[in-house]
Amino acid sequence: MARYDYVCGQCGVFEIVRPIDAPVNEPRCTTCGGAATRVYTPPAITSPHSALRRAHDAAEASAHEPAVRHRMPAPPRRHAHPLNPLHTRLPRP
Repeated sequence: MARYDYVCGQCGVFEIVRPIDAPVNEPRCTTCGGAATRVYTPPAITSPHSALRRAHDAAEASAHEPAVRHRMPAPPRRHAHPLNPLHTRLPRP
């Protein structure tokens, strides 16, 4: 389903939700029944995942105000055994 915005000369902006493959015909105003014209708006794009948004915001902020670190970050933890049991059969160096 797609959302289409239309404007009526008397009532203002209203929206119609219909399938994308529906035939394109100029609808009437839902309030007064007068002629309406389509208003082209940018698509409604969902926001990225929160982790991606945080990374983007951090990169954008560090371009002007670099973050100051007071200590080195901890190294990544290594597992004593592989997480996948099939990896136990692989040769080890």
